Amino acid sequence: MTRPPLTLYLAAPRGFCAGVDRAIKIVEMALEKWGAPVYVRHEIVHNKYVVDGLREKGAVFVEELADCPDNRPVIFSAHGVPKSVPAEAARRHMVYVDATCPLVSKVHIEAERHHQNGLQMVMIGHAGHPETIGTMGQLPPGEVLLVETEADVAELEVRDPEKLAFITQTTLSVDDTAGIVAALKARFPAIVGPHKEDICYATTNRQHAVKAIAPRVDALLVIGAPNSSNSRRLVEVASANGCAYAQLVQRADEIDWRALEGIRALGLTAGASAPEVLVNEVIAACRARFDVTLTEVETATENVEFKVPRVLRAPA
Repeated sequence: MTRPPLTLYLAAPRGFCAGVDRAIKIVEMALEKWGAPVYVRHEIVHNKYVVDGLREKGAVFVEELADCPDNRPVIFSAHGVPKSVPAEAARRHMVYVDATCPLVSKVHIEAERHHQNGLQMVMIGHAGHPETIGTMGQLPPGEVLLVETEADVAELEVRDPEKLAFITQTTLSVDDTAGIVAALKARFPAIVGPHKEDICYATTNRQHAVKAIAPRVDALLVIGAPNSSNSRRLVEVASANGCAYAQLVQRADEIDWRALEGIRALGLTAGASAPEVLVNEVIAACRARFDVTLTEVETATENVEFKVPRVLRAPA
């Protein structure tokens, strides 16, 4: 039986970012240094394949520090944690390693600096997301106000409209965030923004690659977890930029092939916490059903690398 032709447009950049790669290395190096079990507060990154692989090596994933014993190392996830978490770990004399992405830490430092200058913070982010909880937890209660939409800006009650600054979650939609920032500046002309955009390079680059592909395809698949903010934003970006059908899948076995019947061009990308092995898995699944012509669409080159914490590095 002749397989139908399919042009598969592969986004580049895609998949692992430097912060995710660093966080995974931290867990692996901690296991090498201290042996199993090593505890990890929250999923180190939002990807089941990655988490399951580390669990098999001896990582134990928990949601709260209270679930960790005092006598085993604990690692804080790439999303960051409120200040109260390392403070409690120190009080309990625990060995802990902070795997917070350096670009998230940059936002934490920014918030602290503005707070010291007497400014109240407005954070653009998603309520309940670990990164948002961690960033808001850098300052005392009431010092960070959360907005998720432009409509939220109109409802904001601030202490002093002349003493405000804003920060953002690092994994947001670039276009949606621009609208919220514009609304903040229109209502609060004196509001101070970050010296450099808080949305991280990897989130921005992956969204730009999807924008380049979306108008050329009948459908687009995003490999990522349902709780991955940056992956979900890629689905939204595809839909907003001319792609008639976009689907988030964790593995090839989740693809809804019935929705792809009759397509001639398919886009494929992966969120920043999805490994390349899952991309290859989806490509293989496509080849089993279609006569695939693979075309890579590269919109940026990434060469960012973050160092692991000193406590895990070999002596010089």
